[in-house]
Amino acid sequence: MSKDEIQESIIEDFSLYDDWLDKYEYIIGLSDSLEIIDASKKTPEYIIEGCQSRVWVDAETRNDKIYYRADSDAIIVKGLLALLQRAMNGRTAEEIVGLDLYFIDSIGLKENLSPTRGNGLYATIQQMKMYAVAFLAKKNEEK
Repeated sequence: MSKDEIQESIIEDFSLYDDWLDKYEYIIGLSDSLEIIDASKKTPEYIIEGCQSRVWVDAETRNDKIYYRADSDAIIVKGLLALLQRAMNGRTAEEIVGLDLYFIDSIGLKENLSPTRGNGLYATIQQMKMYAVAFLAKKNEEK
């Protein structure tokens, strides 16, 4: 599935719900699909600064594709992390660096999160993209 197909699929999933209470329930339900970070990495090194909740993110490469693992102490944030994993996992570093996560605006997520939760979401996205930048730099050094 291309990045646009994945984002379109997310938008379609959210279109099934009319109000934001139902959409929040859906997001919370997504927390069950979150690929959880190893407990040994729940350290300050992996924590995302700027989040209202505690959020940890790690990344690894397999066959030149990046896969994220994450966790949070807030159930709704876990669902948001699962959405980000769905949109970003299995992409190359180049794809992730240039990825426009337009589904966030399309589903109205930005307008329906508290300012602090929204700031945390964008801080998490930035950190996930920074992992991609670091993997790119490492890849270029190896050439």
